[in-house]
Parts: sequence; C-alpha cells; structure tokens
Amino acid sequence: LVCFPLSGFESLWNRYNTCLFVNIVVSFSPQDNAQVCITGNGFFKLFKYSEGTLKQMNLQKGEPQNYLCHAWLSKEEVICGTDTGKLFLFETGKLHWETSITYFLIILIIAGYSLISFLSSLYNSSQKDSLTQISAVAAYSKGFACSSSPGVVLLFEKTKEKEVYKESQEIWLPQDLFSSEPKKSGRQDIICICFSPSEETMVINTNKNQLYMFTMLSTDLTKVGEKAAYFAYLNFPLHSAPITGMDICVWKPILATCSLDRSVRIWNYKTNTLELYKEYQEEAYTVSLHPTGLFCLVGFSDKLRFISLLHEDMHVFKEFSVRKCRECSFSNRGHLFAVVNGNVIQIYSSITFENINNLKGHSGKIHAVKWSTDDAKFVSCDTHGAVYEWNLLTGKRESECVLKSCIYSSIALSSDAKIIFAVGSDQTLKEISDSSIQLEVSAFGVVYTAVAVSHSGHMVFVGTSLGTIRAMKYPLPLTRDFNEYQAHAGAVTKMSVTNDDLFLLTASEDGSIFIWKVYDKGDGILKWEKEVEYAEEVLIMRADIEEKSQAMLDLQIRVKELQTENDYQLRLKDMYCNEKIKELEENFTQEIGSLKTKYQILQAEKEKQELQHQFQLSELMNKQAREVQQLESDSNQKILMENEKYQELQVKSQRMQEEYEKQLHNLEESKSKAVRELTEYYEEKLNEKSVLLKETEEDMRRQLQAHEEIKKQIEEDEDREILEIKIKYERRLSEEKASNLQLEGEIGVMNKRLNSLQEELKERNRNIEEMRLEQQKLQGIIKSLENYIFALKTEIQARTNAIQDKEKHIYDLKKKNQELEKFIFVLDYRIEEFKKQRELRENDIKTMKEQICEPVPTPKCISMYLFLFRFFPIMEGELERFHRESTQLKLNITQLQQKLKATNSKMHRERQKKQNMETFIKRFKTDLHNCVGFIQDSRKMKGGIRELYRKYVNQSDLVSQGLYRDLQQEYMRQREYLERNLAALKKKVVKDQKIHQAAYMHIVQENVSLIKEINDLRQERKVAHTQVHDLQSTLRLTKKKQAIQDTAPSSELLSSPAVLRLNAEKESENIIEMQQLEIQYLRDQIQEKGQILAVQPLLVGNLPKMNLEKSHKTQQQ
Repeated sequence: LVCFPLSGFESLWNRYNTCLFVNIVVSFSPQDNAQVCITGNGFFKLFKYSEGTLKQMNLQKGEPQNYLCHAWLSKEEVICGTDTGKLFLFETGKLHWETSITYFLIILIIAGYSLISFLSSLYNSSQKDSLTQISAVAAYSKGFACSSSPGVVLLFEKTKEKEVYKESQEIWLPQDLFSSEPKKSGRQDIICICFSPSEETMVINTNKNQLYMFTMLSTDLTKVGEKAAYFAYLNFPLHSAPITGMDICVWKPILATCSLDRSVRIWNYKTNTLELYKEYQEEAYTVSLHPTGLFCLVGFSDKLRFISLLHEDMHVFKEFSVRKCRECSFSNRGHLFAVVNGNVIQIYSSITFENINNLKGHSGKIHAVKWSTDDAKFVSCDTHGAVYEWNLLTGKRESECVLKSCIYSSIALSSDAKIIFAVGSDQTLKEISDSSIQLEVSAFGVVYTAVAVSHSGHMVFVGTSLGTIRAMKYPLPLTRDFNEYQAHAGAVTKMSVTNDDLFLLTASEDGSIFIWKVYDKGDGILKWEKEVEYAEEVLIMRADIEEKSQAMLDLQIRVKELQTENDYQLRLKDMYCNEKIKELEENFTQEIGSLKTKYQILQAEKEKQELQHQFQLSELMNKQAREVQQLESDSNQKILMENEKYQELQVKSQRMQEEYEKQLHNLEESKSKAVRELTEYYEEKLNEKSVLLKETEEDMRRQLQAHEEIKKQIEEDEDREILEIKIKYERRLSEEKASNLQLEGEIGVMNKRLNSLQEELKERNRNIEEMRLEQQKLQGIIKSLENYIFALKTEIQARTNAIQDKEKHIYDLKKKNQELEKFIFVLDYRIEEFKKQRELRENDIKTMKEQICEPVPTPKCISMYLFLFRFFPIMEGELERFHRESTQLKLNITQLQQKLKATNSKMHRERQKKQNMETFIKRFKTDLHNCVGFIQDSRKMKGGIRELYRKYVNQSDLVSQGLYRDLQQEYMRQREYLERNLAALKKKVVKDQKIHQAAYMHIVQENVSLIKEINDLRQERKVAHTQVHDLQSTLRLTKKKQAIQDTAPSSELLSSPAVLRLNAEKESENIIEMQQLEIQYLRDQIQEKGQILAVQPLLVGNLPKMNLEKSHKTQQQ
C-alpha cells in the first residue's frame, strides 16, 4: 500500500476537475525501497519516504507529457514512455536523454500518405490511440524493452556514445494463420512486458489475453542483416473474449469451448494441450460434444452447425436454421441432441437429423438444459424462475418448480436424476426434488453463476460471480463449511466434472479455462473403480488421404530420380578422382625415387662429418680435463684465503653488536623518564576539568527548576482560555441548531428538485448510451478502413519489390546482351574470314574443274578423298593427344627444375655452414693456443679463459638460439603461406573444374548440332551430285547430235577419238599431280592449325575444323 499527500496533485485536480479517475502508475525502486516514482497525465514525480512522510526529490521542468508507463533502470535512472511515442530518461529527477519512436509515421510517409492530412483525420475522428505510443516498458541488464506500436517490441541497449541507449532489435508478433483475420492477430496492443530472473526469456501480455515469449539468447545469434525477430506463443493461443460454452465427452479426454471471439477450440485436459482450433465469421454462443468425441454442435448467431472433428480441421457436416441458439446438448448415449430455439426446446436425432419432438412451456429465456443418465428425462431452467422436468417419451412436463423472484443461470442433476441443484440471482444454492425446493443454502453475499455435481454424488462444486470456486460435500451444509479457491478474474460461466470424477473443468468471462484435480482430504487423489481407457480414433476426409498418398508417391518418385542423379554424379567424380590419383601416384613415385637417392648421398656425407666431429670432440675433452685440474688447485688456495678474512669480520661484528646494545639501553631509560613527566602534567589538567564540570551541572539544575515553574504557569493560563472558548462555542451550537431546523424545510424543497433533475439525468444517460453505440459502430467502420489501408500498403510494398526485382533482371539481361553482341561481332569477323577462304577454295575448284574434261572422277580420286576424310579426324585426335602430353611434360619439367633449384640451394647452405664452422674452429684453436702460452701466469690464464668463454660460448649459443628461432619463425610463416596458397588453389581448381565442365557440355552440344548440319550437307551434296551428273549426260547427248548433223570429212571423224583419248590421259595425270599438291597444302594447314590449337582455348579451336571439312567437301565436289 502506497500513501502519499494529495497536496502534490493539486495541479492535476485543477486540470482534470471533471474526471474521477486518472491513469497513475506507482512503483518502488528495486535497489532502494524508500524511493517511489509516480507518473501520470502531465506529471512525473520522485518521492523519498523518510520519517513517516514522502518528500519530493525532483522539480518538473519543460512541457507536461502524458506518461503511460515507466521502469527503473538503476538506483538513479528511470525511463518513461508517453502517448506520443517518446522515451524520456531521467537521472536523479533530471532529464538526461530523450528519443522519439516514429516507426508508424515513417511507414505512412513511405506509403504515400501526407502526414498533415493523416494527423488532421486522426484529430477529427478522435482516434488518438492509433498514433505511436509507448504502452509498456521493462528493464533488463543490458538496457530496456518497450512497446512502441501494436505488435512490436523494441530492444534498446546501452552504448558509450552520445546516444545513451540505441535500438538493437525489433521483435514482432506473429500472424495467426488459423485466425479469420491473421493481419489483426499481429497488431495487438502490448500491455505488459517482463523478463525471467536469468533474463533468458521475455514474456508479454496483449489486450486480447494472449501470452507470447521470446528467447533472449536468439538476439546474439541473429545475423547482422536480420534486425527483426518474431515472438512465439508461450503455450498455445487462448480465448480473447468471454467463454460462452463448454462440454466434455466420454470416449476421449477432450474439452470443447466456444467464445465471443468467434472461435471453437478443442483441448486435451490430460496433456494440457490445444488439439484443434478454428475461427468463424459469426459469434459462437454454445457448444456440445458428442460422447464419441468425433462430432460437436455449435450454436452461432445465424445457424446451428453439426461439425465433424477431423484430424487437423473442423468440417461442417450439417446446418440447422436456428438463430442465436444459446444452449444445446447431446444425450449421454449420443443418439439425440437438444437445441434451444427461443422459448422452445427442439429434440433432434443425431443419425437422421429429424426433429423428433418440440418441448414448449417456458416463458423466459432458457439458460441451461441437462439430460439424465438413461436419457429418459430432460431438465431445463429459464430467466423467469422456472425449472421443468420433461418426459421425452410423451413430450410433456412431469414436474415443475417456479420461483419468479430468481433468475436461474445453471442447473445440475444427480446421477439418479432425482435431485436438481440450481443456482441463480438470489444468492442461494437450491436443492429441488418432487417439484419443490427442499433446501436453500446461502451464498454469503456472493451470486452463484454455475453448479456441477460429481458422478458419485458426494461433492457439489459452485462457481461465483467473483471467479471463485467453492467445493462442498453432500448433503449440503447450512454454515460456511466449504473450501473456497480463488481462480478466475471474472464470473464463472460453465462448470463440468469428468466421468471419472478426477477433474473439475471451469470456464469464465475472463476467457480462461481452469483444470482442477479433485482430491479427498484423507485419501489424496480419488481413485475410480475401473481405469478409464480412452479411444484414439480420428476422423479424416477421403480427399485428404488421397492428396497425402499422391504427395507420398510424388516424393518417392522424386527420391528415386535424385538417387539416380546422385549415383551418376558420384560415378563421374570417382572416375575423375581415380584419374587424378593415378597422376599423383606417378608424380609422387618419381619424387620419392629422386628423394631417396638424395637422402642416401646426404646420409653418407653426414656419417663422414660425424666421424670428424667425434675426433675433434675427444681432443677438446682431453684439453678441458687438464684445464679443470689446474682451476681446482687455484680455487682451493683462494678458498683458504677467504676463510681467514671471514673469521676476522666475524670478530668485528660481535664488537659492534655489544656497542649497539649499550646505546639501546640508554635510550630506553631516557624514554621512561619523559613518559612519567607527561603523565603527571596531564593528571593535573584532568583534575581542573572535573572541577569545572561539577560547577556546570549545578547551573543546569537551577535552570531546570526555573523552566518547570514557567511551564506550570503557561498550563494554568491555557486551561482558563479553553474554558472561555468552550462557553463561546456552546452558545454558537445552540444558534446553529435553530438555523438547521429552518434549513431542513428548505432541503425538502431541494430534494423534490433533485428528483426531477435525476430523471432528466437518466434521459441524458440514455441519449449518451445511444451516442456511444453509434460511436462504437463508427469505430468499427474506421478499424475496417484502417485494415483496408494496411492491406493496400502491403500490396504497394510487394509490387515495388517485384518492380525492383524485374529491373535487376532486365539489367542482368542487358549485360548478357552486350556480351553476346561482342561475341557475335567476333564470330561475324571470323565468318567473313572463312568466307574469303571458301571463295578462294571455290575458285581453285573451278579452275580444276575446267582442266578436267571428263566430269566423272576416277576411282583413284574417290579413294584419295575417302582416305582424306578418314585421316583428318584421326590426325586431329593425335594432335590433341600430343598437345596434352607435351603440356604435361612441360609441367613435370618445370616442377623438377624447381626441385633441383631447391636442393641446390640447400646444398649451398650446408656447404656455407660447414665452411663457417671450420673457420670458427680455426679461430678457437688459435685463441686457445694463445691462451695456453699463459700457463705460468695464473691471472692471465684466468682472464684468457674468461675471454674465450665470453667470445665463443655465450655468443655462439645466443647466435645459434637466435638463428634457430628466426629459422623456426620463418619456417612457420612459409608453411602458413603455402597452406593458404594451397587452399586457394584447391578452391580455384574446383571452380575451374565447374567452369570447364560447363564449357565442355556446351562444346558437346555445339558439336552435336554441327554433326547434324554436316550430315544434312552431305545429303544435299549427294543430291546435287546426282543432278550435276544428269545434266552432264544430257549435255553429251546434245553435243553428239550436233556432231552427227554437221557435215565433216571422214578423215577428221576417224582421227578425233584418238586425240580425245590422248588428251584424257594427260589430263588425268595433271589431276593427280594437282591433288597431290592439294594434299601437301592441307597437311601444312593441319600443322598450322595444330600449333594455333595449342595456344587458343577449346571453344576457339573447334571453329577451324568445320572450315576444313567444308573445304574437303568443296574439293570432292
């Protein structure tokens, strides 16, 4: 409980003098429970509680804001959110940082809306809630989270920049795909935000009673480009409006509910899960489950629907024209169901859907109906206080109990159907039997709204308007002998007990469902005589099964195709890898052989060097032993000298110690004397001060006595004044009583005026309610229009994205067109060159044809042409093979040359090292020889040895260590560099392989098309050849006829055939020579083309082949 003075809110009351309630948020500081923060519309105040009062710590400056929420970030920092989308950070009551979240407005500007027109429309329609406003704030270790607009939570993290907090992530509510309006489900207002103690999860609550969660660990795992994330349901979607209907079944542990949020849900109370969920266009008022759990009845505002509960959907099987059905119920055996249609109860067959009976007699709205266990009786209650018991065989009432002062809301039947329990508006629980009320149990100031009875008949459960559940034993107690449990935040609407009496299920106006386990105080959980076995059957449509089976077949076919493709690709890869392995094995075997020979040579050299070093080491060891003996003799003499010096110094130290002890003793005596003198001086001062204290105490006693005498005199004077004031006010009371009598008469007149004014107020309230209804209708229209606007915006955004994608595609196509144009230009140039070559060849062929008289070629020529046609492709294949082998040999040669260079450099280094070592040993020998010359002089000998040690041992070790480290570092660097190059080359090889494979496939396709063209041209050549032969034969005939007709001498006619024959032989010889020259020319051309192919890529090398073939065809023709 927080108490604070009202003086701090005078400005608020002056501003909101017409309002009774102000949106005020109060919170204590988590670090200091004496600090209180209070925010509201127009004020932000910090108080500190000390000595029983609240003291204000801050002074408000700047324009007043409507603060909707706040949170403590630290002991001194408070973050506040306003209704205009602004965040204010206060540090020790002063404004430290502010920012505005304009997310919603930015979207509107991008979509093409004018901000001024948008704000003016909002102002005119008084829809200020649609603007960006901070509705909830919560703090955590890295910063804070706030809700800026419907469906969005922004995370802010602390920074070291000028902006104290910076937005790090946006978290959106997901769209519910099962909802009839999925876009609205993602635009819910967020009311509350909270973090778990470990800050691993964040949970939010919306205005539609939904709970969402978000794992904070995912903020660290999100990608750099992905700034937005989405919430997930904490468990499952809940009802967002009051629950109007609830029912259970026998075969399955499921529970069906319907609500004013237009949804029907199927829950499993054993596993605590949501099994089915569907939203409709109309509000649902009641629901009833078939005992099998495979069907349900739902009463909507327009019709009553018989629904089949499928595996993943709800299918409407039958519709009944019953409007606004508030109650419906299946019989216990499931063969019948009852429907409330106005004041009439209609009984239908659940098999034939025929109306078997109509039960008429109720005058008010029917609120509840119940079946007996044998389905022979039927009980109902209404708003006019009537409880009727019906006989279904005759369709008439058997008994009735009417109490017009009570509006019944719920009834329950005992297992034998002899006792009816009813609750209503008169705050009692009634036990009815034999058409009369046998017992009434008081609710003790609470209205009972629902009742349920266990199947055993030992327990009665009652739900109240406050949301509590009361459990009482039967027979019903008249006193407060019951257990009460607080559960719901609204009135309990429906209650039911499962068939095994283990669970109690309750639903409420707050949209929540509670599943209670029923316990006995003595025995614990109630045990049923037989264990209940639930059915696991599920309905499914034939079309769904066919679709799934077809999908499975398609997937199986696809899997087989993928397997075959993968097998083929694996085989190709295996073949390629095997070839590579063979090549590498050959290379490595060659390298291993060369390295073995090198290793043997180096090992022989190593053995020679080891023998030399061993001989040198033995000589050095002998010399060292001699020098050590000499050094030991010298060191023994020095040790004796040092011992004598040590004894002399020890004697001196003893003398010095005795002198210092005497000086210390003298100093202690002088110190004790000074201490005694000081103690005597301060004792005298203490005595003087004690005398002064006694004198001041006597003065204090005298002053206290004088104060008491003055106090007594003042009290006497006050008593006299009080008596005088009392007499005055008694006189005034008598006068005011007389005036009050006069005012009572005036009050009577004023009461009459008040009554008339109250009637006028009632009329105005009615008008206000009508205006509110109209306002709600207009708000609904505005919301629908806003949704339409939002849909249009999304469409515009999608179309803009599509346009951008198409523009990118067009740009790519333009690039490709440019490349193709370049390629076409190159091809055109080559085609022109080939045409020129072709014209030259054609001219040559024409000249050759003119030389040949006989049109029919000789068999030798034909055989030569055939030989050339067969020989050219073989030559081309051999040329390609030789080219590959030559490139491979060149690569091998370069590799071997590089290896030779490396081994030569190593050999050079080793030789250089050997020379350096030899020079080093020579220097050491000379220096050692010089040092040996000082054997007689021990001091010079010692200095020489030290100089040798300093010159050779230390420096050589350091140099060798430094060199070793540098070499090792250089080796590691070279190794890393080579590994990187190797990895890059591998990637490049893989890419080149892919490119080569694509190019190879392209070449194969082109070759196939070219072969087809060649075959077509050969056929055309054959046809042309036959035509030419026919024409030539016709020409011969015509020439012969002309020769016969012409008159010539006989001698000329006889000599002409011989001349023709001689010319034919010469011409045939000339033709053979020309063909041999042409063959030589073509061979030269093949060699030139082979050299060009060795340089150019494969794509360019394919073009000359076609020209050669065409040239051969022209030659054959």
